[in-house]
Amino acid sequence: MAGVSMKDIKLRIKSMESTKQITKAMEMVASSKLRRAQARVQNSRPYFRTLYDTLNTIANNTENFASPYLEAREVRKTCYVVIGGDRGLAGGYNANVLKMAWERMEGTSCCVVPIGKKSLEFFQRRGSEILTDLYAEAGDDHVGDCFSMAKMLAAGYSSGEFDEVHVIYTEFVSMLAQTPASLKLLPLEYTPMPGDTESACETLYEPDSESVFEAIIPEYLGGVIYGALCEAVASEQGARRTAMEAATSNAEDMIASLSLKYNRARQGAITQEITEIVAGAET
Repeated sequence: MAGVSMKDIKLRIKSMESTKQITKAMEMVASSKLRRAQARVQNSRPYFRTLYDTLNTIANNTENFASPYLEAREVRKTCYVVIGGDRGLAGGYNANVLKMAWERMEGTSCCVVPIGKKSLEFFQRRGSEILTDLYAEAGDDHVGDCFSMAKMLAAGYSSGEFDEVHVIYTEFVSMLAQTPASLKLLPLEYTPMPGDTESACETLYEPDSESVFEAIIPEYLGGVIYGALCEAVASEQGARRTAMEAATSNAEDMIASLSLKYNRARQGAITQEITEIVAGAET
């Protein structure tokens, strides 16, 4: 009985060592991808910040300026861009952002543009209206995909297909903290500036500021979506790195515990053998 027990423990130790090797490798891969994702986040922020400032400048310094992208209207239908992950094993990353999205969408008239396999599968299971499934690979989506999506959203909003556009993603706070966040894309909410005529922008736009504003809107939306995607990818890798680090630590603890049990079982078997030898010698 002792031999069988020791054999089972030894097999479990080998199994845990194999698991530890896998989780350690995944942790290292996630760390490498995280560094690249962080660089993308830092590089993407100045771009859409400049576009936003340009939109702000036009809206504030053009007399009698009006645009359908600025007009709030009765919300009959909302479009949500929901960014999830492509894979699991990332702690609560997917569950948190998808739970937040579903809480906002449930019971309302809405459609969804899912980004990432987990997001697409989540809304397919719930029978949600999916505007397009072209962006099911979050890790493979690039700037061009974000701009094509932005043009589709701008066209749908202009035609009245939906009255609001929101993007739900995970904001990368730090290596250990990732927070689900929601950002309203349309109608555009710009920040009014003080009406100082002396400091008003003297930039001339061709053919006119309204045309430039309308042309920049898809670029701005694409920049914001790309920024959110970069944040989400960095968050996914950060969450996966943390989860795999914890799994590796747990595997090490289990190996230590199993090794202790194995040594105790072996010691017990040796003691039993010695006892049997002594008992046999006495007889």
